[in-house]
Amino acid sequence: MTSPSFTTTVPRSLILASTSRYRRELMERLQWPFEVHSPHVDETPHPHETPLDLSMRLAQSKALAVSHQHPSALVVGSDQVADLLGEPLGKPLTHEVATRELKRMSGQKVLFHTSVCVSCVESGFLEVQSSMVQVQFRVLSDAEIESYLLKDQPYDCAGSSKSESLGIALVESIQSDDPTALIGLPMIKTLALLRKAGLNVLDRT
Repeated sequence: MTSPSFTTTVPRSLILASTSRYRRELMERLQWPFEVHSPHVDETPHPHETPLDLSMRLAQSKALAVSHQHPSALVVGSDQVADLLGEPLGKPLTHEVATRELKRMSGQKVLFHTSVCVSCVESGFLEVQSSMVQVQFRVLSDAEIESYLLKDQPYDCAGSSKSESLGIALVESIQSDDPTALIGLPMIKTLALLRKAGLNVLDRT
């Protein structure tokens, strides 16, 4: 869904609709004040929903859930889904699930769809976009997988790995137009949407 560009003479407050520490750290790079609110959204995939569609739907749902509580604010919602041969992979949450996922991802090309939505109920702005990162995983031994999981514990990460940490040791190559997308929030698209919605983080000195 797209909206026209909006301008405002009154700076709107900025809210991140996520409790992810990775997204919070990325937003902190902007050096712009923002609040963090949990969106409380059911992340269960719909039947036959593609990984891309799932990530875009959840990003929008998260943004709107918080927007309706804070109608004058600009709200950023985001979601990441790993795509293994068309199957969506979310956060593993447990060691057992992460082990199983990494064994399946060994030697495979995995797509990471990271979507972002910016919304403002008061202005009527709503737009969602997605960035795709292609990751080629090395052929991994069981010992490597176990060692990695015990050291990095990426149980809250889609795809059971952290590329910004030790997870880079699992990877053969990464192709992307935005390196922040793999961490959890595509900052290039996020900033473009915020500018379109009327907030330019470089306007403030």
